[in-house]
Amino acid sequence: MRAPTPDLPDMTRTDDRLPRHPFDDDHLHEECGVFGVIGAADAASFVALGLHALQHRGQEAGGIVSYHPESGFNSARRFGYVRDTFTKASLMETLPGTLSIGHVRYSTSGSKGATQIRDVQPFFGEFSVGGVAIAHNGNITNADALRRELIDRGSIFQSSSDSECIIHLMARSLQRTIPERMKDALRRVEGAFSIVAMTRTKMIGVRDPLGVRPLMLGRVGDGWALASETCAFDIVGAEFVREVAPGEMVVISEAGVESHTPFAPRRPRFCIFEHVYFSRPDSILGGRSVYETRRQIGVELAREAPVDADLVCPVPDSGTPAAIGYSFESGIPYGMGIIRNQYMGRTFIEPTEQIRNMGVRLKLNVNRALIRGKRVILVDDSVVRGTTSRKIKEMILDAGAAEVHFRIASPPTAWPCFYGVDTPERSKLLAAGMSEDEMRDHLGIDSLRFISLDGLYRAVGEAAGRDAEHPQYCDACFSGDYPVEPADMIDKGFELKAAE
Repeated sequence: MRAPTPDLPDMTRTDDRLPRHPFDDDHLHEECGVFGVIGAADAASFVALGLHALQHRGQEAGGIVSYHPESGFNSARRFGYVRDTFTKASLMETLPGTLSIGHVRYSTSGSKGATQIRDVQPFFGEFSVGGVAIAHNGNITNADALRRELIDRGSIFQSSSDSECIIHLMARSLQRTIPERMKDALRRVEGAFSIVAMTRTKMIGVRDPLGVRPLMLGRVGDGWALASETCAFDIVGAEFVREVAPGEMVVISEAGVESHTPFAPRRPRFCIFEHVYFSRPDSILGGRSVYETRRQIGVELAREAPVDADLVCPVPDSGTPAAIGYSFESGIPYGMGIIRNQYMGRTFIEPTEQIRNMGVRLKLNVNRALIRGKRVILVDDSVVRGTTSRKIKEMILDAGAAEVHFRIASPPTAWPCFYGVDTPERSKLLAAGMSEDEMRDHLGIDSLRFISLDGLYRAVGEAAGRDAEHPQYCDACFSGDYPVEPADMIDKGFELKAAE
């Protein structure tokens, strides 16, 4: 058996990453998505299609590992969209076999933005008991402490990713099988993790005990698939079987699916923002349609924050289902007052300051004939820094709107996420330092209202709202209630919300 084939021409490529557009920079973003297939001919092609369906979860780079008995483990890692890289026959021919996993990642802020090809997953390790490739969605909140410990004990890291800690912890385990070594390793890990891994003969899926990030199990022909979202099953014709449960490990082989529970049970805290924004609207989460949940968010928002207006418009595309729900409940007509340029991709080159200053106008344009003279309600998924909201407001007023009212399909984002979401530091979150009225004045709009946390819980199916003593979801970005203390960030000076 040999290690995955390196992609030598790409190892030094650090200048072709996709630039983040100003419109994208004012939204929260998932940092990755995972997909795996076992028991299907040409499995890597299935994985490429699955990753394409999960592209919204990671647009900077992707990687695929496959296994074939004759050539061993083979890998390819590339910057860019799946459609531009993993659709080339010459590349896919280097990834043979009936077992394959893949990963897409998002460009992140600060130092993490300097991604090199060695940071692109899946990661691979060769142990005495065999090789393993791992793809991870989430964030290990004690990764810095683990990394220091492992380096002190002789480990040599090849990337800046927290996920590599899992490989090194597995290497030091004394267990005799890959699944048992993985259990050993993950019991040392804190934070959020949904993992898809593979050995020569098995595919493994694991969720952390809180189940913060999603992981789905599907059937593809006579084989099996694992994915971050059910929409990835649709593209390969797979049947959605069930969610991998919080704290569960599934080990899949020719013999079928084995279920293990390697962690002490805990009350689940699935990320509620998956319902609001991260997941695709055609996915299913917790047995509920994401689209229908977002539409219901709009219904709740209309009940909580009515306003006398002429038109309900979504900020495309994430605000669309909530705007439809708001329009239905309020009786105010729905209209596409803002049109998104679908061909303005993240690879757009911004050569001059004049072009850069166009900002949001490169991606969004106002339907002037519809907007002129109207009192407009704009429905968006969130307000993070507020920069995009101000520019959109200016565009609407320039088009002749009489009034501009913002209705936001999530509570104010006042706290950073440490569980696998790219979030600005707290000082850059508009809601961290301003009240709702202050944000309204800062944005220069006629009114601004966010859905309440209870309203959001009702929209996702919790009829009584949020249980303050035992929250049903992870809502830390709104409440500051972190289900797992972010140990590394606390060590760096981050202060948790004071007890009330």
